[in-house]
Amino acid sequence: MNRFVLNETSYHGKGAIKEIASEIQRRGFKKPLVCSDPDLVKFGVTQKVLDILEGANISYELYTNIKPNPTIENVQTGVSAFKACKADCIVAIGGGSSMDTSKAIGIIANNPEFADVRSLEGVAPTKNKCVPIIAVPTTAGTAAEVTINYVITDVEKKRKFVCVDTNDIPVVAVVDPDMMSSMPKGLTAATGMDALTHAIEGYITKGAWELSDMFHIKAIEIIARSLRAAVEGTPEGREGMALGQYVAGMGFSNVGLGVDHSMAHTLSAYYDTPHGKACAILLPTVMAYNADYTGTKYRDIAIAMGVKGVEKKRYR
Repeated sequence: MNRFVLNETSYHGKGAIKEIASEIQRRGFKKPLVCSDPDLVKFGVTQKVLDILEGANISYELYTNIKPNPTIENVQTGVSAFKACKADCIVAIGGGSSMDTSKAIGIIANNPEFADVRSLEGVAPTKNKCVPIIAVPTTAGTAAEVTINYVITDVEKKRKFVCVDTNDIPVVAVVDPDMMSSMPKGLTAATGMDALTHAIEGYITKGAWELSDMFHIKAIEIIARSLRAAVEGTPEGREGMALGQYVAGMGFSNVGLGVDHSMAHTLSAYYDTPHGKACAILLPTVMAYNADYTGTKYRDIAIAMGVKGVEKKRYR
């Protein structure tokens, strides 16, 4: 048996953030905790969503104690902030850091027996769905807005731990390329390589099957034609990457990843290496290591990336 879990609702394209207020009102929410990292607040990215909330007379509380590799302490203070302001939903604005912090806050708020954040590692037996999350990505890479995974850093032990829980998936994803327009070239490239790694690892992992293959091959195709243009800042490239990383997330969230990601988490935790860069550094070596066990899948990947002359090539 195979299982697939996706958002209840997702919005895509320029101007999609305008739907945030209507989703909050339609679902009967009264006060969101808005989780976003300090840099996004500083550079006015978060304000785009706050303006929409204020324009709809929706009261909110802003929480910004979020690091690029979110920590146990970030989650704990976030849970306290959620309870203190009596919020009933979360609007997560940012990349994987904001999304992952929000998922952990939402899970613990509705499952207080897991207040020890470390207890969420692996597949935790939570009973209740997390606080409803409306996820607004500002990077095109992690796809955390559509996944059932989140990653927390244990600073004390210099390690990251992965949490997998179908109860943590955001109810709404709002994928608006305009929210990603301020990403610098380096970050666009790094997060884009994270997305490509998601699609490649999701396609060759043991859990892959026909439905997930469909998403991963299409994601590779979209990312291959969009990433360079996104780094250069073209609207078409940005929009393509916004979609491509989401499509990859639809797949890998349901079938898992591989050794590239497991090693990348170690690099990030120990050396504070940005996650996307760590994935990119490791990807060629990992693909070479896996080559004997992937059948014709590398040929499929090459074709999806637009490589010519590989259709009849034999692989070891």
